[in-house]
Amino acid sequence: MLKMASLIKPELMCVKHDTSPRLALAIGRELRLYQSGGLTIKKATMAQQNTFDVVSKVDLAEVKNAVNQATKEITQRYDFKGTNSQVSLDEKERTLTLATASEFTLKSLTDVLQQKLIRRGVSLKALSYGKVEPAAKDSVRQTITLQHGIPIEKAREIVKFIKDTKVRVQASINGDFVRVAGKDRDTLQQVIALLKQEDFGIDMQFTNYRSQ
Repeated sequence: MLKMASLIKPELMCVKHDTSPRLALAIGRELRLYQSGGLTIKKATMAQQNTFDVVSKVDLAEVKNAVNQATKEITQRYDFKGTNSQVSLDEKERTLTLATASEFTLKSLTDVLQQKLIRRGVSLKALSYGKVEPAAKDSVRQTITLQHGIPIEKAREIVKFIKDTKVRVQASINGDFVRVAGKDRDTLQQVIALLKQEDFGIDMQFTNYRSQ
């Protein structure tokens, strides 16, 4: 009732102890207008905020396809015969393991895998190569870690870069990704274009566009 009273014209509220039918009718009209939507209530609205996330993820399904294609080529190529060359994927650990007879054939094996990954749309920046290690029967082995999430030091580089551009947006680290917020989408697109021009040494995607 107090909310309704605040919407009644001031001149109708300034009459004290007036019980005339005329005043009652005027107040009743104001209340009916409020109830029927005839009075417009203006609400303060917050400025709309647009955001997107800078992430680093690898599509394991595409990695698996690349491994299968690489395995097929290895079994068919003459230069790999007798080398026991293999490429295996551990999806849980997000690692690839290359095994072959020597470091010379390891290079060829790596080239085959990289070609298949590129064809499947997997960036080579998402690969982190471990040391070449000796394995059974004078063979060698190498483990490749698939990038998942932006490392904290890289996230800090990205945030600093965005701040240094002087574009009017806000960048913050949220776990293993960076969130960028701005008032309009054009500004966010400008930031994305600038990030694409910079090499941070990792594979990045720009996802989760939202308006808040």
